[in-house]
Amino acid sequence: MTEGPIDERRMSDAEGLMWRLEKDPYLTSTFGTVSLLDRPPDFDHLRARMERAVAAVPRLGWRVQPAPVNLSAPLWVDDPDFEIDQHVRRIALPKPGTMRQLLDLATLLVIDPFDRTRPLWQFIVVEGLRGGKAALIQKMHHTITDGEGGVQMSLQYLDFERDAPQLPPLERTSNGVVGEPPSPSTAEALRDLFVGGFRLPLSIAKQVRELLIDPMAIPTASSEAVDAVRGVVSQLSDTEVARSPLWTERSLKRRFETAHATFRPTKNAAKWLGGTLNTAFLTAAAEAASRYHRELGEPVEYLRASMAVSVRTNDSGANAFTLARMLVPTGEMPIADRFKAIQEISEEARGATGMASLSTLATVAAALPTSLVTRLARQQAQTVDFATSNVRGSPVPVFIAGAQLLHNYAMGPLAGVAFNLTLLSYKGNLDMGLNTDAAAIAEPTRLARLVDQSFKDLQKA
Repeated sequence: MTEGPIDERRMSDAEGLMWRLEKDPYLTSTFGTVSLLDRPPDFDHLRARMERAVAAVPRLGWRVQPAPVNLSAPLWVDDPDFEIDQHVRRIALPKPGTMRQLLDLATLLVIDPFDRTRPLWQFIVVEGLRGGKAALIQKMHHTITDGEGGVQMSLQYLDFERDAPQLPPLERTSNGVVGEPPSPSTAEALRDLFVGGFRLPLSIAKQVRELLIDPMAIPTASSEAVDAVRGVVSQLSDTEVARSPLWTERSLKRRFETAHATFRPTKNAAKWLGGTLNTAFLTAAAEAASRYHRELGEPVEYLRASMAVSVRTNDSGANAFTLARMLVPTGEMPIADRFKAIQEISEEARGATGMASLSTLATVAAALPTSLVTRLARQQAQTVDFATSNVRGSPVPVFIAGAQLLHNYAMGPLAGVAFNLTLLSYKGNLDMGLNTDAAAIAEPTRLARLVDQSFKDLQKA
C-alpha cells in the first residue's frame, strides 16, 4: 500500500501540543456538546450516517501514533479494528429524566479519558428525558477538529428536514499507514522539528528558533521573525497569577450548567454600542463574573479572560484557532461602559495574539521535553481566570436522524481555568454551556443565572 501525503498523516504542531499536554489531566483538550432533541432519533439511521461520516471525514476512523521520543508531531494511522459500535451508542436516563440528570451524565462521559488505541470520538444517544425528549452527547478530542470545524463536520449527520432520505454509503479509504509507522529518519526528524505544522516559511521558522537560542542576533533578523519571538517571550514571561480572590482552587471535579440569550436583540445591542457579538458575549461573561464576586462579598476590579479566536482560511486544516488573553474590567460600572472598555481591550489583545499564535508557540514547544511543556502550560493556565469561545451554528432548524435539534450546549475544555463559557448560536438563540471547576466555582447555578441576567441587561443598554 502506498504512503499517503505526509500533511494528511501528520498532526500540526498545535495538534501535537494538545496531544502531549494530555499527560497532565488538568490540561485535557477533550470537548463535548449536549444536543437536546424533541424526540429519540432513529438509532439505526444515525449509526448509518456516522459510518458514512467516517468515510467522508477520515480522522474519525484514525487513531494516533506518537512519534518516537516526540521528535516530530504524532501521526494519524488507520485503525484496523475500527468498529462503529464502539463510537455510536445508546443509553437511557432513569426516571424522572430531568435536565439536571442529563447534564451530570454528560459531564461524567466527557471527562472520562479516551482509549488512546481507538479514534478519539463518541456519540451517545440518551433517551428517557421528560416529555418524550432525547439528547445526543457528542464527545471529541480537539486534535480531530476545533469548534468551527466541528460545526462543518456536523453537516455529515445533520439534515434540514425531519424525513430526509438516507444517503448512500461511502467507501472508506486508507491513509496509507496501518499500525506502527516506520521510524522517521534523522533528516526527517530534524526537518519536522524545524517545520512541523508551522505555517511560516521555513526560513522564518528557523530564525524564530535561532533567535530564541541567541537573542543577540535580533538586529540582523527579519521583522516577521522578531515579531514572532517577541510574542512568544511576552506570552511565556506572563506568570502573574489569576486575579479572582474566590476562584483560587483547581480540581478535576466538574459541574455543567446552561445559559440562554436571544440572538437578534443581542446583536442589535452590540451594534448600537459600536461593537460586535463577540464583544457582547465577553462583556456578558465579565458582567456575570463581576456580579458573582460582588454578591459573595469579594469584589474584584479585573479578571483575566481568554477567548478562542478563529484564524480559519480556505487552506486551514482541522484546527485553526488561537487564544487571546486579556484583563477585563470587573469592577462595578454601567454595562455599556464595560462593553466599550472590552471592545478596546479585545482589539488590542487580538493584535498581540497575532505575534504569538498557537501555531508559533506550538512550534517552539515541539523542541522541548513533554514534562517541561506541561509545566509551562500549567503555569500559563494559572494566569487565566476564565475562558470563552463563540461558535456560529445554523440559523435554521436542523434534524438528527428524524429528531429536531432544540438546543445545543457546548462543554468547552477547562485546561486549568475556573470556568469555560462557550456560546453556540442556533435558530435565533444563543445557547451557552458553562463548564465549571467545582473546586473553584462554589455556586455554579448562581453564575449561570447571572450570565442570563447580564445578557438581558446588555440588550437594554
